Amino acid sequence: MDLDLARKVLAEQPFSRLLGARITAFGHGEATLELDIREDLLQQYGFVHGGVLSYAADNTLTLAAGTVVGAGLITSGFTIDYLRPATGEILRAHAQVVRAGRTRVVTRCDLITIDAAGVQTLCAVAQGNIAVIEPNGEQR
Repeated sequence: MDLDLARKVLAEQPFSRLLGARITAFGHGEATLELDIREDLLQQYGFVHGGVLSYAADNTLTLAAGTVVGAGLITSGFTIDYLRPATGEILRAHAQVVRAGRTRVVTRCDLITIDAAGVQTLCAVAQGNIAVIEPNGEQR
């Protein structure tokens, strides 16, 4: 899978469009997804909602897997640890492949926020298992 196909897949997800997510890097076992932090993505304390962080981790874990095994993937499970409140201008999720097998890919992801001054803060980490449902992106 290449960057153009990854962007097409993301654009086909209504929830990704709603959040305004964009892929900023894709290839060689790694992927980066970003979205602008807006008021409607916050929870009652003014922090980015955990569901938004989980969304970013989920999609980026799977995107990273797609760089090594192609399309035809689905998240079979992931864990996320919230380290500190997410505040700032941009949420960036960067994932990389830990191990790629024939039927499963293990990936990990760092979620950081970037403030107006460009300061980056690690706010969550995630690890996922990505199931290969269509080897090499073949259609069923």
